Amino acid sequence: MPKYDFYISAPLFNEMEINFNEKVSSFIEKLGFSTYLPQRDGGEDEMLLKDPELWPETSKKVFDRDVESLRASSALIMVMDGRVPDEGACVELGMAYALGKICIGFQTDTRRFATGQNNLMLDYCMSYKIAYNWEELEKTLIEIKKTRK
Repeated sequence: MPKYDFYISAPLFNEMEINFNEKVSSFIEKLGFSTYLPQRDGGEDEMLLKDPELWPETSKKVFDRDVESLRASSALIMVMDGRVPDEGACVELGMAYALGKICIGFQTDTRRFATGQNNLMLDYCMSYKIAYNWEELEKTLIEIKKTRK
């Protein structure tokens, strides 16, 4: 299993999400980090999930591969956009936090939990912080790069 700097945890269920995830991955890679992006690096199993006949076997393979890729990553970046954060991304965040990984949120969407904040379970899993725009994300990633030297 290859090692990755960042596991990108994000929803990937429509064209807009898929394109945004690719943009996030490219942005991180241009700063010199390697990324694991499930929609890109998951292979054809991701496409097989669309076939109900193959769901039980394929879904377990996808789950196992993504968990192993998360373990092989130094950090997680979670795309938190949407009315509510993606359920799978929340699970991946919890796993990354429990494994002691660096966790960063990226939330360009202004919608928040009822009090105007995110759910506290998400916020407190973020070992660095939540970046709310590309400039903040770049600054956070540069901070991480400096601490690795």
